Amino acid sequence: MSELRFDQVSVRYGTHRSGLTAVDDVSLVVPSGSVVGLVGESGSGKSTLARAAIGLAPISGGAITLDGADVRSHRRRRPIQMVFQDPFSSLDPRMSIGESIAEALPRSLRGSAARRARVAELLEMVSLDPERAGSLPAALSGGQRQRIALARALAADPEVVIADEITSALDVSVQGSVLNLVRELRRELSLTMLFISHNLAVVRYLSDHLAVMYLGRIVEFGPTEQILADPQHPYTRELLAAAPTRHGDLLRTGDTAALDAEPPDPHSPPSGCRFHPRCPIGPVAHPDRAVCRTVIPVLPTGIRGASCHFAALGSDPSARPVRGAQEGGGLSAGRTTSAVPVRTQ
Repeated sequence: MSELRFDQVSVRYGTHRSGLTAVDDVSLVVPSGSVVGLVGESGSGKSTLARAAIGLAPISGGAITLDGADVRSHRRRRPIQMVFQDPFSSLDPRMSIGESIAEALPRSLRGSAARRARVAELLEMVSLDPERAGSLPAALSGGQRQRIALARALAADPEVVIADEITSALDVSVQGSVLNLVRELRRELSLTMLFISHNLAVVRYLSDHLAVMYLGRIVEFGPTEQILADPQHPYTRELLAAAPTRHGDLLRTGDTAALDAEPPDPHSPPSGCRFHPRCPIGPVAHPDRAVCRTVIPVLPTGIRGASCHFAALGSDPSARPVRGAQEGGGLSAGRTTSAVPVRTQ
């Protein structure tokens, strides 16, 4: 397995005047042999970033590399494989599941007997009976189809696997078995994986590191347990607070006026910190924090960090922003000045 790196990647659709920047100057590393969870609300750019890695979305800026080589010029056949949210639409309904898996096998595997044996091995790997190889996708349940999608991704012997909301289209009773399968495959095959989800419980179960995305930008990154135990960006805190408890209520406390505001138009994002119109510790709640409206906070490099002027200072009205934030630009991979110090282990 290999290291997948996004270096100041931007993805833009449309023209200069009426276009949409779905991903804006994102830098993210998926270390070899680890699982990085990517979370954020709908429309934050998670799936667009994943599609850019496999060539389904245009890269308008930056680079995506696999072990230092640009993925667009990689000589190896399909080194990055993606498992999509809807397993039925990602499989050809006219092809048997055995044919779908065999189609993804490397050309170096020659001979029909060898290819049939490999298909059977992959079906067993995802806990399906090899005798089902002749079945059509319509004859399978949603969970079984998602297992076929996993087997098809693994058939190409990829360097990196990207899983995009692979349990969101499944029944709750099936989600657990699929997640357990992914966890077992990760352990057995030492998979390098970018796991996209809006469910923080799922991300905690699978991921070593966590990246939080808002309106096209990464706003916090670090070890999963550290972020979930001590979220430092206000948006991350609100994602956690929105999770229902066992009693059915929400964990959110305090002033929610800013959070109830309408999400900004992605075609015309706010200046400065993009979260400031909805931020409970920003200028809506504390008018003296006008820096959030004009200055883009810097995401520090390193193991742990959050791009927020007041992340480590909470709602203290006397707090002042940390100097060194970026004026008028995007996220900076080369700056380490932030309200949150970079932590090392």
